[in-house]
Amino acid sequence: MAKKVLVVDDEKLIVKGIRFSLEQDGMEVDCAYDGEEAFALASENNYDMILLDIMLPKMDGFEVCQRIREFSAVPIVMLTAKGDDMDKILGLEYGADDYITKPFNILEVKARIKAIMRRTSPSHSRSREDAMLKSGDFTIDVDGRRLFLQDREVKLTSKEFDMLLLLVNNPGKVYSRETLLRTIWGEDYPGDARTVDVHVRRLREKIEPNASEPKYVHTKWGVGYYYQQA
Repeated sequence: MAKKVLVVDDEKLIVKGIRFSLEQDGMEVDCAYDGEEAFALASENNYDMILLDIMLPKMDGFEVCQRIREFSAVPIVMLTAKGDDMDKILGLEYGADDYITKPFNILEVKARIKAIMRRTSPSHSRSREDAMLKSGDFTIDVDGRRLFLQDREVKLTSKEFDMLLLLVNNPGKVYSRETLLRTIWGEDYPGDARTVDVHVRRLREKIEPNASEPKYVHTKWGVGYYYQQA
């Protein structure tokens, strides 16, 4: 089945170029040119990926991202013309999985999209039993990429899910922020370790009874993060 992508930008030439390139790779592409249209399409359709510009008419990309996160964990890549780190970090705060700074090479965009889709696509090589990981209060549906905490489903973004799965699969092992960045985001990701801190904080807000006193994802001061059920 063809992957379905939503491309959102008020610059129609950029949208046209991205759409043409992705369709050449066999993807199905919808387009939106303002925030309200983008949110409406995201609400009505199931996408494998959303490319979302920050500076949009009617509703900016941050608000669109935040509102989509209220009902969906679809991977979201922010497009920004600014080099300001605050824009990038703010995008991650609102639930984005990645960002690309304009001007960009379309080959870079496609490579980033395919890398995220590979990580988020269910694998059919495992048995169903192997695909269900149980650890204390957690039940993780690895193929379905769903987390259940004491039988309550918790909606995670793709990066939050990848990070938690890595930590749960290696209880007690401390991962440095740099190692997590390379492992989850990839060797070529241009961001820095603050990206990891943002995602850990958002993950804790979703799964911890008290995010300031973690029960599951712990900090090894000066080293990194590890998983252990207290």
